[in-house]
Amino acid sequence: MAHCGSSEPSAKVQAPRPDSIMSPQGSVDQSMKPVLFEIFGELWTVQSRLGQGVSASVYRVSSGRASTAAVKEFQADTQGGDYGYHKERSVLEDIQGHKNIVTLYGVFTNHSCVGVATRCLLLELLDVSVSELLVRGTSGTQGGRPQQGHSMWLVQHCARDILEALAFLHREGYVHADLKPRNILWSADDECFKLIDFGLSFKEGNQDVKYIQTDGYRAPEAELQNSLAQAGVEMDGDSGCTAAVDMWSLGIILLEMFSGIKLKDTVRSQEWKDNSAAIVDHIFASNSLVCPAIPVYHLRDLIKSMLLNDAKQRCTAETALLSPFFSIPFAPHIEDLVLLPSPVLRLLNLIDDSHLHNEEEYEDILEDMKEECQKYGSVVSLLIPKENPGKGQVFVEYANSSDSKEAQRLLTGRTFDGKFVVATFYPLSAYKRGYLYQTVQ
Repeated sequence: MAHCGSSEPSAKVQAPRPDSIMSPQGSVDQSMKPVLFEIFGELWTVQSRLGQGVSASVYRVSSGRASTAAVKEFQADTQGGDYGYHKERSVLEDIQGHKNIVTLYGVFTNHSCVGVATRCLLLELLDVSVSELLVRGTSGTQGGRPQQGHSMWLVQHCARDILEALAFLHREGYVHADLKPRNILWSADDECFKLIDFGLSFKEGNQDVKYIQTDGYRAPEAELQNSLAQAGVEMDGDSGCTAAVDMWSLGIILLEMFSGIKLKDTVRSQEWKDNSAAIVDHIFASNSLVCPAIPVYHLRDLIKSMLLNDAKQRCTAETALLSPFFSIPFAPHIEDLVLLPSPVLRLLNLIDDSHLHNEEEYEDILEDMKEECQKYGSVVSLLIPKENPGKGQVFVEYANSSDSKEAQRLLTGRTFDGKFVVATFYPLSAYKRGYLYQTVQ
């Protein structure tokens, strides 16, 4: 069923970026999802459903090869009006401009051909979520031993990005109130993690949402408040939850990323309630053999400071950013560069040293590789270093991450001259600076 729509301008409308990010997820229910949205006078095709909640569905939409975005469509609510839409719109418009918070491009009303009008947000389209990373990335080896969780580079990257977002959010007076792995997404083109979904957010001291946070990531004070609300007990205005609930959630997320273990059952256990610090210590002791000791201790102490039962004792986002954990440089693991898309592709296991020192052969290889890589998208530059670091590796910079992801998908496992190609992504910022990591295997 095609959808015909009309739009309304947002206070902070931005034209969709031409290189917005394609998402790998999204099961498509062709019978249920809309086919088209008309947004600001332009038809956008719905390519997949990325997620569906109680009050809204999120779609990946495209207006042609160069423009992709996400549409969050709120269900028509006959009882409460468009409260969820207005709530999230007002929060997002108030906090726009931070690099670690999803960008709102605009808002519009969608009129279906059967006469139902729905409110929609047009958003930056992001990539893989931390939830997906937890499922896909908890394998491999480090130091010759099995590695359960993610690398320190990835944990640090995510922790810093989300703490930056929370520090900004909390300075603006807001509590996110639903921080969980599914609400932290990677931006391939901005090379950072971003915070999404502000449907439960509120101004500190003016909590207008009774039930906050998701089970497994819910702070003790939110647990108590939710229970009282369920029992019909009204709380006075001074006893609402504070920004400290977000710090608790982030502490659990980082512990899951480090350990590779979903902790929902653990944090509901009596042992956790009695002595959560001892359980954190045990998790770190179990993994400490595969990680350098000093950064591990710093990360452990940082997480423990987020998971104090007394909300007033918990660290703030700003103090957490001062942790010595963030002063230690890490290199990414090869698994990290497979998991986190960027516009730059790195091809391994292709070229012998002998080819690099014969100028004629080298030029032929450059030309052949460029011709091959252009089949999958627009190539901006191509580099094959003749010396270490990066000797014999092929670095291909595409015009956007959608092209590099398509190339990675189609090139991985292909054979050239009898060799299997290994294709990972590579940080654009490092590539632009000419910095080629000796990645940890």
